[in-house]
Amino acid sequence: MGPRVLFSAPADWWPLYEPHLRRACAAEGVSPEFLTEADGGRIDYIVHRPGGPVEGFSGFPGLKAVLSLWAGVEALVGEPTLDVPLVRMIDESLTAGMAEWVAGHVLRHHLGMDAHVLGQDGVWRNGIIPPLARERSVGVLGMGALGTASARMLTGIGFRVHGWSRRLREVDWVVTRSGPEGFREVLAASEILVLLLPATPGTASVMDAAAFAALPRGAVVINPGRGALIDDGALLAALDSGHLAHATLDVFREEPLPPAHPFWAHPRVTVTPHIASETRPETASEAIARNIRRGEDGEAFVGLVDRAAGY
Repeated sequence: MGPRVLFSAPADWWPLYEPHLRRACAAEGVSPEFLTEADGGRIDYIVHRPGGPVEGFSGFPGLKAVLSLWAGVEALVGEPTLDVPLVRMIDESLTAGMAEWVAGHVLRHHLGMDAHVLGQDGVWRNGIIPPLARERSVGVLGMGALGTASARMLTGIGFRVHGWSRRLREVDWVVTRSGPEGFREVLAASEILVLLLPATPGTASVMDAAAFAALPRGAVVINPGRGALIDDGALLAALDSGHLAHATLDVFREEPLPPAHPFWAHPRVTVTPHIASETRPETASEAIARNIRRGEDGEAFVGLVDRAAGY
């Protein structure tokens, strides 16, 4: 008998994932029994997304692992009833989608596209020539899978990329730093700053008034990472003072972003509705199937979360 897998996600997700999960598991040589509701029997793995039927894990004594459908696991990492391995989603399509979104928005601000895309008022604006990418410095905070892929794409375009992570990561084609001094150095160098840090107690409001002040005047902030990385009030103050030129935000402390939130109406803020990169059923199913097979074979899971670090 194959492993029993509980797919715990909003009901409309199962029809999207079922054919891809069955195909991917067959390719991995495993034959799970899939359930969408617990039936009181043994459950070996839970495929989890917030909003599904499973909210706690104490009722699953034989559970081997929880496999998240999201790259972000802050909703689960502190769950007191979760005492088995927690595995975050590492999906090459999710990573590629994030890198493409980041590159598009960096290029938008680098080239000053808004002056032409939004300025369709009969004025011929051809007096401003943007610098070349090789003359522009871009900072990436967070050099995990998403940050590294984004930095690679930006470097390929020609930008001077400076990366920062809590633990130093050696990347040949990016200037990388770590620690408090490295953090300040990356901020000071970043004409455009991309936030791709995980949400942990140590990164909460990491972009506060002091951090915004450390950026060059006229800098742009792009946040497709986590809403809690930014002190909203400090960001608005930096924009209103003119120190920051613009902020493009895809993630927020409260989602959906309330209609009355000042970000919506601010002339120097672009709001996108948490679309920087989405989990795609085809490739996410391959990642899930691979980890089910690895779990059954006694191999290490890909994407195992360090519970102490929070990601």
